[in-house]
Amino acid sequence: MSDSKNNNKRSQGKSPQSPTDSSRRDLLKGAGLIGAALAGGTPGSVIAQESASQDQGEQAQLREALEVLTSEEAETLEAICETLIPSDQNGPGAREARAAHYIDKSLASHNLEDRDDYLISLSAINAWSRQNHSAAFATLTADDRESVLQALQNDEVPDCSPGSAAFFNLVRSHTIDGTFCDPYYGGNRNFAGWDLLRYPGVRLSASEADVALGAALEPSHESAYDNSAYTKRLSTSGGGSNGNG
Repeated sequence: MSDSKNNNKRSQGKSPQSPTDSSRRDLLKGAGLIGAALAGGTPGSVIAQESASQDQGEQAQLREALEVLTSEEAETLEAICETLIPSDQNGPGAREARAAHYIDKSLASHNLEDRDDYLISLSAINAWSRQNHSAAFATLTADDRESVLQALQNDEVPDCSPGSAAFFNLVRSHTIDGTFCDPYYGGNRNFAGWDLLRYPGVRLSASEADVALGAALEPSHESAYDNSAYTKRLSTSGGGSNGNG
């Protein structure tokens, strides 16, 4: 897949169409998420100082209460997200940002119309994985996962909904959403995605000095909904939501 990140540990004999032949920078460019901030090198110190306790909590995440997916479906989705945006020398990826958690939550809310596509397609991906690699997708090596996702992108995995390539595009889009969304929605844990992009966070005002600092501005590490100007609560007058999204 041309939009996935480069993994420096790929085997030398891999086809040039391998899903991770392009860098994560290319994936983010294609999603319209990357700016001049990334050109300067590695992300800020917040990513570099990710605590060991976060790594220890990875397995616990899958045991959290799920909105829509079963534990097996969640494990499959987690592995898909991790393969699409793996962690690398630039910082954490989709797993650390909890993109799969965001997707599961969204399938009970603003992505409700995609619920059946996920339930059908995750099962189809596991069936293809077992047929061609003799194991469930989540247990495959990184190279074999890429092979399955390449087949998915090439419209070669049967029984997906609305189709193999269409589901690939859907899950890729949602993985990007979950990695870089406002943490309010369940992804971008500990602002990993924003730190990766060197996005300094939500600010209701910015001084000239702030503007001059640009990407070097100290991250606020606040959700938009940490500010009183935003709310997801119903207004007392009209019953509508004042928040966007």
